[in-house]
Amino acid sequence: MQQFAIIVAGGSGNRMGSNVPKQFLPLDSKPILMHTIDAFVKYSEAIQITLVLPEHQLTYWESLCKKYDYKQQHKIVFGGDTRFQSVKNGLASIKSIEGVVAIHDGVRPLISNEVITNAFEAAEKFGSGIAAVPLKDSIRRIEGSQNMAVDRSQYWSIQTPQTFNFASISKAYETNFSPEFTDDATVMEKDGNNIHLVQGDYKNIKITTKEDLVIAAAFLHE
Repeated sequence: MQQFAIIVAGGSGNRMGSNVPKQFLPLDSKPILMHTIDAFVKYSEAIQITLVLPEHQLTYWESLCKKYDYKQQHKIVFGGDTRFQSVKNGLASIKSIEGVVAIHDGVRPLISNEVITNAFEAAEKFGSGIAAVPLKDSIRRIEGSQNMAVDRSQYWSIQTPQTFNFASISKAYETNFSPEFTDDATVMEKDGNNIHLVQGDYKNIKITTKEDLVIAAAFLHE
């Protein structure tokens, strides 16, 4: 079955305190986004990769590819005003009626081959494979001025890749945006589909702050 990966990279560098969008910041020897693409190429050289970028970032990305002599094959699609619209544009660019597609954050460069494999296998079998990890910390629910402990074993933290039967997720994205769509799984679920979780990886962090960048570098050198 044909496999696709849509890598969504529309972030800014605001929380990093940087003028450079976070997906382009250097991690070890090259930009974060190149690590992310490389992870999927390492999983399978046959996978078709679509990179979704804001149009105004294209020139900068092309300059980075030239600077680092980066030649991994990928198609570029322009994003929208929201992540929802960006994913929708990415799905619409894939000319296929069947297959399995992984949707992944461009700033999760430490995604492992094992997690990608498990997500694709689950999506082929169950229609979806969503990477997730059990919570480590105690959590409390806030209601007005009150707060109360809840059982953390009933909650998992959701990551990407979020992997789906291509036809099913494409149909689900035919709807209009809603604030309840916090990720791709909620879009899929809203269309009446069950969501299947697969074991993620605590190293599969989303790089958002300066601290995350330090942690990611440590994992790379582990």
